[in-house]
Amino acid sequence: MAQHTVTALYDRYEDASAAVSALETSGIPHADISIVGNDGADRSAGTTGVTADTKEKAKDGTGTGATLGTVVGGAAGLLAGLGLVAIPGVGPVVAAGWLVATLTGAGVGAAAGGLAGALTGAGISEKDAHAYGEGVRRGGTLVTAKVDEARAPLVMKTLEQHGPVDLDQKAAGWTEEGWTPLAGADPASTGVGGMTDRGARVRSYPGTGSGI
Repeated sequence: MAQHTVTALYDRYEDASAAVSALETSGIPHADISIVGNDGADRSAGTTGVTADTKEKAKDGTGTGATLGTVVGGAAGLLAGLGLVAIPGVGPVVAAGWLVATLTGAGVGAAAGGLAGALTGAGISEKDAHAYGEGVRRGGTLVTAKVDEARAPLVMKTLEQHGPVDLDQKAAGWTEEGWTPLAGADPASTGVGGMTDRGARVRSYPGTGSGI
């Protein structure tokens, strides 16, 4: 059965982390969920396990391509494994899950265009991938889940319940402020298998096979 990549962007890290917990409660495996948050990077302050050197490397980008440290807290499940990562074009973020392996493995993050490149590789349209990357850069938190087609509606409903933002509306506002979206991209362009519910706050991108 074909897999889908389901995505949602949140203004508040708290909402995104609650969405992740809800996905886990619904039975979605940790390995199939990812969270990447810029606002959450500040949460490393005052915790054990993240050194000043680690934070500095994340800020100046010298740690790109590697997980720089672990943000230690009381969270359970996927959130207990949050790490501090430097992403090209985005900066230091806290992240956990399958997307981290894509970003940090063998320099893939730098070679493929950072967060947007990793998302495009997972079947997300280039237009949306760059908008998600900009959203994270501006302090948002992105939640993604890789699930089979049958479970995609449940995941979408769960993520919707925690108040994701309207990506198209956000991107329009950023453009008015001077942000330049992906050059030459078709506004209706899609990823590997297109996108269900275009314009929705929570988006599902169908893959072409049993994996992404």
